[in-house]
Amino acid sequence: MLKLAFYGKGGIGKSTTVSNVALALAEKGLKVMQIGCDPKADSTRSLLNGRKIVTVLELIRRYNDDFPWQDMVCTGEKGVFCVESGGPIPGMGCAGRGIINALEKLQSKNVYEALNIDVVLYDVLGDVVCGGFAMPMRSGYADKVFVITSGENMSVYAAANIAMAVRNFQSRNYAQLGGFILNSREVKDELQKVQTLAADFDSQIIGTLPRSQTVMEAEAQGRAVLSAYPASSMAQCYRDLAGNILKECEYA
Repeated sequence: MLKLAFYGKGGIGKSTTVSNVALALAEKGLKVMQIGCDPKADSTRSLLNGRKIVTVLELIRRYNDDFPWQDMVCTGEKGVFCVESGGPIPGMGCAGRGIINALEKLQSKNVYEALNIDVVLYDVLGDVVCGGFAMPMRSGYADKVFVITSGENMSVYAAANIAMAVRNFQSRNYAQLGGFILNSREVKDELQKVQTLAADFDSQIIGTLPRSQTVMEAEAQGRAVLSAYPASSMAQCYRDLAGNILKECEYA
């Protein structure tokens, strides 16, 4: 099973990218699970026609451990399995701890084995890389971390912090940095900035996503591009990115 974590600054298009990559991988015949690691629990909505699902943390609060694993998983577009970790009641508890509890519950109930999952995608909140938000990087969870960024200064800064965390964690046998994904905002010298960022970490740009009206139109419908506009050039960009990711991970 291939396990991939996606990080990036809030609002950089992480969930949009992950959802479309999930669909592109499913098109290849892979069994894919997307896990939203954000208290907002909205990572998978474009795969579920806008439907918000019960989160793992909600189930734990209600039933402790007395619930079947099937309650944690919903099936979305193209058969992608969708899970949302959820978070604590606002103002009470730690969101990072919630992610730890959710991922541990998925493992303890053997969900991945029960569904025979080929690829797990973790969509992780913003640029937070401490505590529970680093959980997907830990040994036994993600194999590779991909950082989504634009050429905007704050996005590059956040991406550098995430890459630094990945590099620092490698001594503990955590996940490796798989590369950077450029989600273009068409700012000045954008490609050069992200190429420099990648070089600073002996890494590479694994894929480039152009700024596209198609993405905005799909989001307005509450759908992913590969569902709303499967024949579009933007859909092909996501397919190319998914292929590059598999190649980087040497996944046949």
